[in-house]
Amino acid sequence: MKSILSFVLAVLIMFSGGDLTAQEKAEQKKPKGPMSSATFRSLKLRGIGPAYMSGRIADIAVDQKNPNIWFVAVGSGGVWKTVNAGTTWKPVFDKQKVYSTGDVTIDPSNSNVIWVGTGENNGGRHIGFGDGVYKSIDGGKTWKNMGLPKSERIGDIVIHPEEPDTVWVSAQGPLWTKGGERGLYKTTDGGKSWKNVLEIDEWTGVASLVIDPRNPDKLYAATWSRQRTVANYVGTGKGSGIHTTDDGGETWTKLKTGLPKGRMGKIGLTISPMKPDVVYATIETDNRKGGVWRSNDRGASWTKMSNEVGGGTGPHYYQELFADQHQFDRIYIMSNNSKVSDDGGKTWSRISTRRKHVDDHAMAFHPTDPDFVLIGSDGGVYMSHDRMSTWRFIRNLPITQFYKIDVDAKKPFYNVYGGTQDNSTQGGPSQTGRTDGIKNSDWFLTAGGDGHQPATEHGNPNIMYSQSQQGFLTRRDTSSGENHFIQPQPKPGEPAERFNWDAPINVSTHDPKRIYHASQRVWRSDDRGDSWTAISPDLTKNGNRMHMPMMGR
Repeated sequence: MKSILSFVLAVLIMFSGGDLTAQEKAEQKKPKGPMSSATFRSLKLRGIGPAYMSGRIADIAVDQKNPNIWFVAVGSGGVWKTVNAGTTWKPVFDKQKVYSTGDVTIDPSNSNVIWVGTGENNGGRHIGFGDGVYKSIDGGKTWKNMGLPKSERIGDIVIHPEEPDTVWVSAQGPLWTKGGERGLYKTTDGGKSWKNVLEIDEWTGVASLVIDPRNPDKLYAATWSRQRTVANYVGTGKGSGIHTTDDGGETWTKLKTGLPKGRMGKIGLTISPMKPDVVYATIETDNRKGGVWRSNDRGASWTKMSNEVGGGTGPHYYQELFADQHQFDRIYIMSNNSKVSDDGGKTWSRISTRRKHVDDHAMAFHPTDPDFVLIGSDGGVYMSHDRMSTWRFIRNLPITQFYKIDVDAKKPFYNVYGGTQDNSTQGGPSQTGRTDGIKNSDWFLTAGGDGHQPATEHGNPNIMYSQSQQGFLTRRDTSSGENHFIQPQPKPGEPAERFNWDAPINVSTHDPKRIYHASQRVWRSDDRGDSWTAISPDLTKNGNRMHMPMMGR
């Protein structure tokens, strides 16, 4: 009986094979991998948190005709829209090819027309790039890419207040290489075609752009020369400067009187909406120095008001400048600790950070309420109704930026750990036994700063590792909540270790107490980081990064 069944099966296979095409036969011969897209087809993503942290904001636009409508451009989360002043939000850019946005602008003559510039315009090494400019004509429901795909990073989009088909876009261009689409681009047909009306060189783009509200042909543009490599960053160059036009961008004049004579870096511009003859600039010079300059004559001459400049990791990460819509000479500079001046930049005071994240990049104002201010930081959007004395955190924008994640072996529900950009290393359960599911209170912090890569000990849910900038490594006992600093250190007399911004860590699957960490050399610990042994020499070229050729110099 068995032999008869085998014969019948062989005949069926032989005859059925005759109906296969050559392509189908070839497909049958291909080795089948353990997983394919079909493996995940029935799986659905579910949010597990966290919701008490947000993420980096690049720009905020408030509809001046209906101030309950806001658009927020997110560094790593597209564009979000609220129609009820932040009570609820909707992501409106998720179907596009890129996630990083640098600017969002509402057409002043038609609030249904929204322009978005993709790619953040700062010099950080952890910044995403974009693929040009997008336009929506239905309030953000649908989008169309309008070009400039090689611009990579957009600083500002300015729309002509009376001729909405005329738009200017400040394109900074690639961060890591020369070339691309750099300069100030202008369209007069709603984005169908573009002309580069301010082109400097292959390393220089336009970082900031403002328009005179009385005369749309009068614009000011700040150019910025910069380059980043894995080992180095140069943020000043001969192409940086301030330029102005009186004919909508057809011709330009570089402004010089009263401005710094040496190399300049990132420049933030703003114009007084109350007295547009007054223009302000925050200018980076060499070695993170610089200051605030003010012009009373439409840029013809400038006076240095103070030495205030974006701080923290450097002006390249901040430098946005804003003029208050309701009070003349009140200006704001974005920084790790942002400041406000009530005298045109002479003196400054810190903006309150009580219950507010630091590292700001964006501001927006109410058209009629001078006490209302929005500010966008590395930690999300904050709202003030008392002129920045107190802040309310907009908690329902789930845009936390995670570098890497890991999971532990806790039962019955494993924990998920994630290192975040400027929002610590966070941990939380994959599930709970409660009917109300996962709450914010179930999440916890294991280390501060920029979280980077977490790691867990295989088979032991009580041990996990967190790190922040430049290899600052800690071990946490999750049962007691104790943290121990365990970064490997050089021996006396040896030079300092050179850790990457986001240094690697690995836990052995063969010996869970063994971990590996890396600076310019590889380190091994067999006791969970209590002691370390360097197991490699210096694996870098050990050159002086300050002597590397950058931007042709």
